[in-house]
Amino acid sequence: MQSKQIAIIGGGPAGLMAAEVLSAAGHGVTVYDAMPTVSRKFLLAGKSGLNITHSEDYSRFVNRFGAASARLRPALDRFTPAHVQDWAAGLGTETFTGSSGRVFPRAMKASPLLRAWLRRLEAQGVTILTRHRWTGFAGNGFTFETPDGTKIIECDAALLALGGASWPRLGSDGAWSQPLSESGVEVNTLRPANCGFDADWDDSFRERFAGEPVKSVTATSGAGTFSGEFVITQTGVEGSLIYAHAASLRDQMASEGSAALKLDLAPGRTVERLARDLARQDSKASFANRLRKGAGIDGVKSALLRRFAEAADLTDPERLAICIKTLPLTLLRPRPIAEAISSAGGVAWDSVDDGYMLKAVPGVFVAGEMLDWEAPTGGYLLTACLATGRAAAEGMEAWLNR
Repeated sequence: MQSKQIAIIGGGPAGLMAAEVLSAAGHGVTVYDAMPTVSRKFLLAGKSGLNITHSEDYSRFVNRFGAASARLRPALDRFTPAHVQDWAAGLGTETFTGSSGRVFPRAMKASPLLRAWLRRLEAQGVTILTRHRWTGFAGNGFTFETPDGTKIIECDAALLALGGASWPRLGSDGAWSQPLSESGVEVNTLRPANCGFDADWDDSFRERFAGEPVKSVTATSGAGTFSGEFVITQTGVEGSLIYAHAASLRDQMASEGSAALKLDLAPGRTVERLARDLARQDSKASFANRLRKGAGIDGVKSALLRRFAEAADLTDPERLAICIKTLPLTLLRPRPIAEAISSAGGVAWDSVDDGYMLKAVPGVFVAGEMLDWEAPTGGYLLTACLATGRAAAEGMEAWLNR
């Protein structure tokens, strides 16, 4: 096949993976990114330890993507978590599996991996143009705002990999929704995913506990039951345990106005044991002392009980034991999408074909978080971005061949 000129619009993991595949096939590839450097969100996400993928059984892994799991399955089958690790190794990045099952680079940072990746792309002839913000279509071309003014770029095929709408200061602002909608592409409303939530804290609780971790708890919602920890914030709660329930909580709030997590503050003890140990405490002792000695609970956990339990529950050992095991943490609303780790919504799956091409705009493909899928943190997001970038590149090459 004759070499074609390809535009990759968006220099995150999905776009760079597509650029790698298409340049290796001999095409002329140019990556356009709105920011001064590429993959800024990828770099920030990897500052404290990059989750490159997850090591859990693949049959479970591929079902972590909600309603989009079936549609993502072919792309994930072609670029599995094992392939991700092999790909990283090929870039000189050794990985290891943590106790949580998450897979990390041995260096625990994204920057060495990205530098090696960019060197590979440069060696394959990929051109990267930064400060090029895509603003829409112009006939068969693509309009960009650049430091030198407006430019119109024409190419044989293009991939849009512009991210969702979380962390807009790093480039993913969802502004692509309008030009795509105007071109007949169905775009579902972008919503926060893997996000914190607001709660009704009073000033006293906020001043005392904001920034305090709530450790060794189990939380249950429509998403299931998970163990871990979360953090009290000025406005509510955030952290890995909250993110695991975020999609379920968000959707329940949209339909019912509010939602509650059911917390088990003492997962190592049964209700019966707690009731027995609490009943043994001196009735003249303070509530804090009875709770600490009878249930091993103090500090922020004690404050949460006072905040969300009924007053009558605190004085009866059996009722208090049940509250400790099933405390309803009432939450009000998700935090704004700009604060979220990732976003849900985006280009509807009915708007793309099996090769990731937009049905309404032939020759234009999409990948990554622009598509309507979501996943928990822990390597799932990055793996799916890489997999869809590769799948879109393969779909584009097949289309060009036809």
